[in-house]
Amino acid sequence: MASDSDRIETSVLIAAPLQRVWDLVTSAEHVGRWFGDAGAEIDLRPGGAMSLSWREHGTYHGRVEAVDPPHRFAWRWLSKIGSQADPVPGNSTLTEFTLSAEGDGTRVAVVESGFDALDALPTERTAALRSHTEGWDSELDELAAYAAGAPAGR
Repeated sequence: MASDSDRIETSVLIAAPLQRVWDLVTSAEHVGRWFGDAGAEIDLRPGGAMSLSWREHGTYHGRVEAVDPPHRFAWRWLSKIGSQADPVPGNSTLTEFTLSAEGDGTRVAVVESGFDALDALPTERTAALRSHTEGWDSELDELAAYAAGAPAGR
């Protein structure tokens, strides 16, 4: 995993075909199981609203930025729990999934950026970057397990 103060870059190889993985990263039914643990809502079109919920962390709202099946899905999500402001640089980060076939599986690359632009104290931006860096390691492991049919552990 690579990161600097503004972005996180990571990837995982999923043992599933490209279309299956696309469905797992764009369908609210699936995202609400492997990514959030308390559901998700996704209006899968640019400008569409979305929400990601965790029992422990609450609900984060966002907006779909790009949908290019089955290779690219991007969203901007708000940095404050429960906020329903319009997600823009300064109050949100941009998460981009890029999927590509690799052998019999699918490479999922994730880039989350915009931490330096967050309207927050430097210590809060650093904490958010650290938390999300650790989070992506965990979430992509859960995606791989979920795609394999194993229950995603919490």
